[in-house]
Amino acid sequence: MRLSRNRRAAALAVGLVIGSLSLAACGSSSGSTTSSSPAASGASSVDSALAAKVPASIRSTGAITFGTDASYAPSEFIDTDGSTIVGFDVDLGTAIAAKLGLKANWQNAGFDTIIVGVDKGKYDVGMSSFTLNSAREKQANMISYYSAGTSWAVAAGNPGNITPDNACGKTVAVQKATVQVDDITARSKACTDAGKAEITIQQYALQSDATTAVTTGKADAMLADSPVVAYAISKTAGKLQQAGDIYGAAPYGIVIAKSNTDFASAVQGATQAIIADGTYLAILKKWGVEGGAVTTAELNPTVS
Repeated sequence: MRLSRNRRAAALAVGLVIGSLSLAACGSSSGSTTSSSPAASGASSVDSALAAKVPASIRSTGAITFGTDASYAPSEFIDTDGSTIVGFDVDLGTAIAAKLGLKANWQNAGFDTIIVGVDKGKYDVGMSSFTLNSAREKQANMISYYSAGTSWAVAAGNPGNITPDNACGKTVAVQKATVQVDDITARSKACTDAGKAEITIQQYALQSDATTAVTTGKADAMLADSPVVAYAISKTAGKLQQAGDIYGAAPYGIVIAKSNTDFASAVQGATQAIIADGTYLAILKKWGVEGGAVTTAELNPTVS
């Protein structure tokens, strides 16, 4: 799904992995909605030319409705109050909305329902660490805005001596509908093709549950976007460590309905504008994920 995410702000952090992982799980099932004001992100002034491209149906509401799966810290997750959606995607999306003269309304949703929700008009935008690939570009307009890879985590000390290329016969946790599902499925097939034991794949609706599976010993390892894994490691009180190197860097994409080309152009322009004015990098630095920063936001870039 998603090079993974790492956020700071101690108060926010407490709510994720160590026992408070349940907050993210509860938030995802509750469908809670959070509205953020443009000022929250420190975004710069409105670009009137870009704002004019926003469809009247969205402008009339005064807000862009974003669909996101708030179980993927530090990109998007539930804060310690149990309802507010926070993360670097949230701050970026709020800044993009502000550049268009609008507020951002964040709605929690299952990850695998968001693109369909955008297509059906339930959400104006999907922003949930979607790895940008050709299959998703066939479903929607996508705007690149970050670069991430895949990383693995295991129990501290790595008792199973697991690496991404040495997981045959192990139990590995992953979030459903992410690019990591295809990754681990292919690795399991490589094991059986070589006459080795298959990988037992545990798929979870929430990334936070995949993390918990490793910290509690239910799974031997997990894989996810690298910022997510790094953040989980930093918040589990020494229970997890990275296994192997980060690999497979790819862009994240903002999702806009395929039919809504003018709005996609507006969002692409607003994303590029916050990159240019420094808002973008300031947000990434706030969360400690500036390593994945890009200099250009592209609409439907050529990807594999």
